[in-house]
Amino acid sequence: MNNSYAFLAITTFALLMGCSKKDDAQPTSTTTNLTATINGAQQVPANSSTATGNFTGTFDSKSQTLTYTVVFQGITPTAAHIHTGAPGTSGSVAIPFANLTSPIMGTVTLTPEQADNLLNNRMYVNMHSSTYGNGEIRGDIHK
Repeated sequence: MNNSYAFLAITTFALLMGCSKKDDAQPTSTTTNLTATINGAQQVPANSSTATGNFTGTFDSKSQTLTYTVVFQGITPTAAHIHTGAPGTSGSVAIPFANLTSPIMGTVTLTPEQADNLLNNRMYVNMHSSTYGNGEIRGDIHK
């Protein structure tokens, strides 16, 4: 009889351990969704441009890739890119856009530093024009 209780206890313990490991085996998401509203009010310094746009993107932390789409209207850009810099500050160009026609789409592999900046709200989209050479519209990228 004691052997039956011992067998039952060991079987129950093994079953419970197997169930708890099932949660550990669940894959975790490596994708982060990102957005930005692009306008003159976010530009540093702010301006009264009526041009607008939107940035949508996903960052895959496993492959370190950012896939993005930028749509805009009301501006003929002379340059456009993603900068490193916190909201309200200016920073350096991190990712230049090869295309200046809406929609701008691309995929780029980020450095660990760029990935950290992206995931901690320290990157922004910036679009320049002949009227606003230092930048007409900007959108701070956030999760």
